Amino acid sequence: MDIAIVCAAVIVSALLLWYFFAPKRAAKASMEDGGQSARIVVKGGYTPAVIQLEAGTPTTLVFDRQEGGECSSHVVFSDLGIDQALPENSVTSLHLPALAPGDYPFACGMNMLHGSLHVTGDDAAGSGNVATRATTPAQATPAAAQTGATDQAEKEARDKEITSLKTRLIVGIVCTVPLLCVAMLPMVPGLHGWFHDVAPAWLTSPWLQLVLVIPVMFYCGWPVHRTGWLAIFHRNPEMNSLVTLGTVASFGYSLVVTVWPTLLPVDAREPYYEAVGTIITLMILGQLLEARARAGTGDAIRSLLDLRPSMARVVRGGTVEQVPTDAVAIGDILEIRPADKLPVDGVVVSGQSAIDESMVTGESIPVMKREGDTVIGATVNTTGTLRYRATRVGADTTLAQIVALVKKAQTSKAPIQRIADKVAAVFVPAVILIAIWTFVAWWFTGVQPHGVRGLIAAISVLVIACPCALGIATPLSITIATGKGAQLGVLFRTAQALETLHHVDTVVFDKTGTITRGKPAVTGMRTFQGDSWTDTVDDATLALVASAESVSEHPLAQAVVEAAKQRGLSIAKPSKFAAIPGQGVKATVTLEGHDPAQVTVGNATLISGQVPEHELHSATHEMQSLAAHGASPVIASVNGHVALALAIADEVKPTSRKAVEELRKRNIDVVMLTGDNEATARHIAAEVGIDHVVARVRPENKEQVIAQLQDQGRTVAMVGDGINDAPALVKADVGLAIGTGTDVAIESADVTLMNGELTAVVTAIDLSDATMRNIYENLGFALGYNGLGIPIAAGVLYPAFHVLLSPMIAGAAMAFSSLSVVLNASRLRTFHPAQIRHIHIRKGKRPLTLTSVSTETQEPISQPSQQKGTDMAEEKVLDPICGMTISPKDAVSTQEYEGKTYYFCSPHCASTFAEDPAKYAE
Repeated sequence: MDIAIVCAAVIVSALLLWYFFAPKRAAKASMEDGGQSARIVVKGGYTPAVIQLEAGTPTTLVFDRQEGGECSSHVVFSDLGIDQALPENSVTSLHLPALAPGDYPFACGMNMLHGSLHVTGDDAAGSGNVATRATTPAQATPAAAQTGATDQAEKEARDKEITSLKTRLIVGIVCTVPLLCVAMLPMVPGLHGWFHDVAPAWLTSPWLQLVLVIPVMFYCGWPVHRTGWLAIFHRNPEMNSLVTLGTVASFGYSLVVTVWPTLLPVDAREPYYEAVGTIITLMILGQLLEARARAGTGDAIRSLLDLRPSMARVVRGGTVEQVPTDAVAIGDILEIRPADKLPVDGVVVSGQSAIDESMVTGESIPVMKREGDTVIGATVNTTGTLRYRATRVGADTTLAQIVALVKKAQTSKAPIQRIADKVAAVFVPAVILIAIWTFVAWWFTGVQPHGVRGLIAAISVLVIACPCALGIATPLSITIATGKGAQLGVLFRTAQALETLHHVDTVVFDKTGTITRGKPAVTGMRTFQGDSWTDTVDDATLALVASAESVSEHPLAQAVVEAAKQRGLSIAKPSKFAAIPGQGVKATVTLEGHDPAQVTVGNATLISGQVPEHELHSATHEMQSLAAHGASPVIASVNGHVALALAIADEVKPTSRKAVEELRKRNIDVVMLTGDNEATARHIAAEVGIDHVVARVRPENKEQVIAQLQDQGRTVAMVGDGINDAPALVKADVGLAIGTGTDVAIESADVTLMNGELTAVVTAIDLSDATMRNIYENLGFALGYNGLGIPIAAGVLYPAFHVLLSPMIAGAAMAFSSLSVVLNASRLRTFHPAQIRHIHIRKGKRPLTLTSVSTETQEPISQPSQQKGTDMAEEKVLDPICGMTISPKDAVSTQEYEGKTYYFCSPHCASTFAEDPAKYAE
């Protein structure tokens, strides 16, 4: 018998390993109408679980969900950023673009059911539209549009599941309590005699226990057994599989005791019906508590969706009428009265009022809006009345984009989650193996009855293990944290960005528009006359300079133009305009009644060689004087002579210094990166408390500074405006873009800061720290329960303390392990930037060293170490809007105009060019 037991255990273990870990056969998608499609049945798993697709061909996945419940209500493609709702007992089609070769895993919303797309072949034919792993196909992601019916259907399904759990819990309690009394009270000292001598025989009969346990086993436990066996059938066992194996073993053994007791030794004829009833009832209780807790994890998304009003006041034909918000079209004029919520995004055309934008940006102070200002849908008007023209509606509004970004972040996986997934993938088979060999070990202990004790220990091992707690430890925290971030005006594009911020030890800030407000103004002007400078400003000279700058998008140029307008000067359109990135502009300007003039505006390098040496020396000295007071100096020459010096200052944001102080408290190094001259940069840096400054940096060279820091082993976050800073934002470990309020989907950044204040950087880092701490705690709960519970259930304490864990206690531990993870993750909903209790202090670092990358040289700059081996002679082109040099293959967009192709570094530049191509093409 001993040999038979060991041989059986070896054979079953081998079959188990083969069954669960042998490669799954892939089902090939069918080709039709220029695309490919595959049908996936969702019923306790995915059938087929592995689908083979051809690269470069659009795909349609048809999910036929033949069940209800929370687990399979969503299918998530983390690599593609897709979270598709699957209504119960219905068919849902998911349309994907052409995919590049590789594996694309997908899973259910609770990360318990798993499948994969295996894409093979050559994608060269379809390389123009092949989706990368960071791409979210618009037609496959209902995040922005999923605001009404889908969310309502999900809520109804969730409520239905909770109602079902309540009903089954009541039945379980009604049957299990008397079952426990009948089974356990005879063991209580003082009652044993009464049950043995006085009580009727039927009261202690195992047949009564069988009658009481049948409703629990086959009604209350039916969803558990169904899901558990289906998961085993799909070779993807999970928590329900372990519970059903344990309870079926307990029930089967007890049934033998009841019906054929003579088959067992006298000392092994004790039924365990009470363990079956208790385990299933406790599991249902845990599922009910978990379902209620999980229902709150989507509160952030639902609260955002609830911000949008259902009706809007539209001005049509001179009258104001109320229409559904969904009926508002671009160009409609909307009227907003005090306390109204704005239905859509737009531009104010009349009136003024303070708008409370806190629900979108996280900024609590209302912002005054006047004619020409942009307003954001879902924000709240305070006291005034205004009218505005709708510019973005439906899925294009800021609110819809925020919801889309948050949902995309919630579907992505943090690196730490991928590690947990690998553990969870082998967890259940490992637990079953432990249970098998636990039985074998007890068989050879000699403790009688060894078979019964081995069976009890094996069942306890199966029941106490909880892969669910391990599976949801990370995604629950990510879901809650990204939603909370959205409420605070911090939008994470991916879970990886949320995790990486926890490790950031260096933050690099752009200056203009980041540390400063980004709205520079001319604070002083001096005219060069003869050989000296005078405070008298010649209007004709200023008009020439402003005209030369009038077609430039640079903030300094716009400040010069605004100064001329304030003096009432006429501005002419320049000809032969040329923008030199990082240096300035050159143009020919013809004012009315004057001869054409050659105007150069920029830094000293740009005008050198065009003006006499003594004038250049005087201009350089004057610029140094202006820069020493924190202004950005601009020098202008007209017809080969120095003519005008302007001091242009940009006000530092009030919160910039506080943000830098908070970062330094966390032992994070702060660097300022700017194309401005060094004297101005250091003045601004000193004002906000930054020690490390890199000045005179061209936009296209900023990423090299990031690379220098990374080469020193640092984890770098770059904070900029997302346009000229795009290469640096991409190069950094985490890119944080300052949001404008309406352009929230900045493609180059991992995080968007809606309110534009640098304190939001601290909020993002603190939220990341709190989230990672929460994830570590969740993993500690999950691994702690299993790491301690499984050995105790197997009986390691029995030799020393004669303690053998009851399956009922194991069931209780299993039920509350996942619940503890859910409740702990829910604590993130209480996160508030002003109430940080635990500041994560980064460990000590080596001294920071940087090599200045100057705009003063035209010499080729060496590439970062990560780019060695690339073609140094690669063709470069100029973005006509921002003046940034980019590679044609890296351009976000291209446009044809009069037979020439123009390349753009960002959607913003492309849209600006499209508005008036003739203005910029010249």
